Amino acid sequence: YAAGAVLIMAWLYHSIVLPRPAGDCPATDKKEIDGKHQPHLNPVALFFRTFIKFFRKKNIGKALAFILLFRLGEAQLGKMSQLFMLDPVAAGGLGLQTTSVGFIYGTAGVLSLTIGGILGGVLVSRDGLKRWFWPMVLSMNLPNLVYVYMAATQPQSLAAITSLVCLEQFGYGFGFTAFMMYLIIFSQGRNKTSNYAICTGFMALGMMLPGMAAGYLQSLLGYTHFFIWVCLCTLPGFIIARFLPIAEKKEDK
Repeated sequence: YAAGAVLIMAWLYHSIVLPRPAGDCPATDKKEIDGKHQPHLNPVALFFRTFIKFFRKKNIGKALAFILLFRLGEAQLGKMSQLFMLDPVAAGGLGLQTTSVGFIYGTAGVLSLTIGGILGGVLVSRDGLKRWFWPMVLSMNLPNLVYVYMAATQPQSLAAITSLVCLEQFGYGFGFTAFMMYLIIFSQGRNKTSNYAICTGFMALGMMLPGMAAGYLQSLLGYTHFFIWVCLCTLPGFIIARFLPIAEKKEDK
C-alpha cells in the first residue's frame, strides 16, 4: 500500500511538472512534414517504414555497437554483485546478511546512483555532452575495480563495503547520463519517439545477453577472476567510444 501511494503521488507530480511541447502530438495530426504532404499509411506499413528508416540513419553501425557493448561489463556485474555479498566467505563471498545487502543496494546504493545521475544531468545541461563524455565513460567503468578489491580481500567492515558500493553506484549513475544522452541525440529526427524506443530495445538486449552467461562464468572462474573478467569486458566500450561521433546538435536524418 505504501509503495502504491508513492507511485500515485509520483504520477500526480509528473502530470503537473512534465513539459508539453507543441511537437508532442499524434503522427496522424501532422498532415505535412518538412513541407511535404504525407500519404496515409496503415499502422503495419508505418511500423516497417519507421524500422527501416532507423537502420538507414547515419553512423548506425557505430551507434548499435556502442549501445550493445558499452555496458558489457556492467551487465554481468549486476547479475552477480548481490550474490557475491550474500555468499559465505568460504565460497569467496562476503557473507553478509540479507538486511545488510538490502541497505547497501536498496538505500545507500540507490541514493548514490541518484546523486550521480542528477549531477551528470546538471553538467551535461550546462556544458554539453561532448565536454563530459569521456569523464562519464571512465566513471561508468573504472569503479568496477572495487569488486576486484573486495573479492580479493573479502572485507568484513560494513562501512567499508557500503562506501565501495556507493562509489561504484555513483560512478554508474554519473556515467549512465552519457549513455542516455547519446541515445536521445541519436534518436532525433522525423521519428524520434520510435527511434528512441528501438534504441532502448537494443539497450535491454545488450544487458540481457551478457547477463545470461554471468552465473556460468562466475562458477567457472570464481569471484575474483570473474570481476577481473568484468573489468576486461569494459574495453570494447572504451574502444567504440573512441570512434563515436558526438553531435551536440540534433540529428535530422
